[in-house]
Amino acid sequence: MTALARLTGTVLGVGYVRPAPGTWGSLVALPWAWLLHVLGGFPLLCIGVVAAFAAGWWATAVMTRDSDDHDPSEIVVDELAGQWIALLPLSYAAWSMGMSVLVMWPGWIAAFALFRLFDIWKVGPVGWADRRGDALGVMLDDVIAGVFAALGVLVLAGLYHGVLQG
Repeated sequence: MTALARLTGTVLGVGYVRPAPGTWGSLVALPWAWLLHVLGGFPLLCIGVVAAFAAGWWATAVMTRDSDDHDPSEIVVDELAGQWIALLPLSYAAWSMGMSVLVMWPGWIAAFALFRLFDIWKVGPVGWADRRGDALGVMLDDVIAGVFAALGVLVLAGLYHGVLQG
């Protein structure tokens, strides 16, 4: 296994933090998403998602080659990619309206909580992807959980701004 794959898959070693390395991987994704958004807005965060997915798929394949464990807990690059997907609605709204993405701090909390919920719960297609038993499945289950979380963020924002602010 190459050192680069290990650094990538564990997100610079964050995957070795215990307990709950997946939660730590999701947490470290938050300030990095903010940085990408500040540097290049929504487009750069989208590029970051694609790059994290591709690099994560490669790193996971390298780290799990010849192993019985297709998804070791220290691999958290999948959480990083999924968490960034969950944050995309917030990044888009801030970028398109020319406002600070931090103004939507309740959305950040919702994106984090929903992503962790869907990632742990493994409902529907998240569980299907997880059961693939390969590097692509490791990445896809978190991508799908991120999409579900992003949709949840949109629903909650719509409820808050449409119904509760009415």
